[in-house]
Amino acid sequence: MAVWDIKERNDIIRSSGDRGNIALHMDDGSVTINKINIKTLGNAVDYGDLLDDSTGGAAAGIATRFIHGGGKQSPASSNQIEHGSFVSNSVTADFGDLTDGRQLLSTVSNNSRCVFGGGRQTPGDGFNTRNIIDFVTFSTLGNATDFGDLTGARIGAGGANSPTRGIFAGGSPNSDVIDFITIASTGNAADFGDLFEAEDYFGGVSSATRGSFAGGGDTTIQTINIATKGNAVDYGDTSVARLIGSTGDNAVRGVFMGGQSMTDPGPALDVIDFIDIVAGGTATDFGNLLQAAAFKVAGCSNGHGGLEETQRPSVTYMPGSGRGFLLGGYDPAKTTDIEMITIPTLGNSVDFGNLSHDEMTHNAGFSSLTRGFSAGGDNAAQANSIVSLEFSSFGNTADFGNLAATAWYVTGGSNSTRGIIYGGEAGDPAISINVIQYVTMATAGNTSDFGDLTLIRYTPMATGNSTRGICAGGYATSPGAVTDIIDYITIASTGDATDFGDLTQSRYDGAAISSSTRSVIGSGSNAGSTFYNILDYVTIASTGDAADFGDLTVARSGTMATGTSIRGVWAGGSNPTNQNVLDYVTIASTGNAADFGDLAAAKFAANNGNVSDSHGGLQH
Repeated sequence: MAVWDIKERNDIIRSSGDRGNIALHMDDGSVTINKINIKTLGNAVDYGDLLDDSTGGAAAGIATRFIHGGGKQSPASSNQIEHGSFVSNSVTADFGDLTDGRQLLSTVSNNSRCVFGGGRQTPGDGFNTRNIIDFVTFSTLGNATDFGDLTGARIGAGGANSPTRGIFAGGSPNSDVIDFITIASTGNAADFGDLFEAEDYFGGVSSATRGSFAGGGDTTIQTINIATKGNAVDYGDTSVARLIGSTGDNAVRGVFMGGQSMTDPGPALDVIDFIDIVAGGTATDFGNLLQAAAFKVAGCSNGHGGLEETQRPSVTYMPGSGRGFLLGGYDPAKTTDIEMITIPTLGNSVDFGNLSHDEMTHNAGFSSLTRGFSAGGDNAAQANSIVSLEFSSFGNTADFGNLAATAWYVTGGSNSTRGIIYGGEAGDPAISINVIQYVTMATAGNTSDFGDLTLIRYTPMATGNSTRGICAGGYATSPGAVTDIIDYITIASTGDATDFGDLTQSRYDGAAISSSTRSVIGSGSNAGSTFYNILDYVTIASTGDAADFGDLTVARSGTMATGTSIRGVWAGGSNPTNQNVLDYVTIASTGNAADFGDLAAAKFAANNGNVSDSHGGLQH
């Protein structure tokens, strides 16, 4: 059990220890993405590539994902939006298109939206400057949507943000204008105040309350309080006079990367310097970029002031207090992300760590009071892996053992001592299996044979209490269709499953949760284009057909589920668009699900079992 000292936790939060610390610099005429750790001084390292080389785009990030939009791809401005991961370096992927192709635009963002403002089209007459504001939602791919207009057309403005407000400051033609928007709404920007000195080709960094701007050809740093309108004031100086390149921040420290020197003949710079956003003052040397980069290129970070801390850990973590975990999935590529929610309280998921094996989906999840597990999955090279994570501290998984029968499209359940893995597919070409396997969760090792399901199938939905395991639905290879069959086993013994009853609707690829008395089976599809919002329930101690419980907020399949003995939560899924939905039910009653919060990224098909410290299998 981990115990947090209140003062220590406060100090960590103030020093950005609980915030993202990755800043990225990109769009400097090459495809290379530079990365730094904002907390640690040093030179940038290679972090992967953009799809195409460009200049003058703009970028923004949330905890797990960054978005880059626009820029000049010779000879004209681009409307391309692409996205990448803060979790692992790679080539970015297509996201959608801006409403209007342009370069030298600016961005602001919060936990859910990336908003682009201003810019210009090239080639064109003169600057061909725009006042356009458009936006995308981080969690879903697609084209940008019109937001409104800036108070005036301009390029190269500095962007800063709180969780609610976005600020566009300065820009060319040589402007002292400061605009603001409310990020969660749409509409035209409104006047905020004025810079004390007109600037263009500006860069901004921010905490949740303060925005600071630098560049424009001199060393001056100007600052505003984001929550209250008013004029900017002098706040310090950068280490060199320049037109700013890119920026990043972790809401405590702001970094200014590259830019164009104002000394003749105006060379591009590789310098990185930083300020304390709260204290201001003269910027300090941080390190160097991989190569010199000119002004107004794209930069972003995963811990800036626009990101709310959605769920802070308890001062003292108590096993069984309601931590739920969502393992892996597609978002839209396979991911190793582990997200955590605190089930008794509503809110968005937070990053917990990563799966230690390669990206995994359709893996089985099960858990004890202190430890969670991921078994199998559709990475063929590691589909027999079992890994474990410790609930008491944030971090990655560790190797536990192997499946005796390699499988993917599996599902899992558990009581306090045994983890159970049901069915799945194996081999090349893939063949469905009816095998039930188990491990003793307190001791690392491989699975043992438990028995067989009544039907050969994959992606069923499993749950249970401390005595019985329930396995429902799935896709049966004979007769080659989704099934409504519900099986059960006695977890403490071994042996073949027994028929329990039937679901209200045949389906597969949903998820299930339970209390000590009741199992609720939700979502799924018919292996075609029909997606279900169905919630069924059974009383675990008896046998018989499932009854209607209510409906989820969104019909979908490929969901993840986790819960306590009181509340069940369904996460993500696809219909066929990936979803970031978290919705919940109170298990003891019946009725429709309600909104719980959002996943950090829309994803599907990660895990079909209970992965929490307090599910029904742990209750006696």
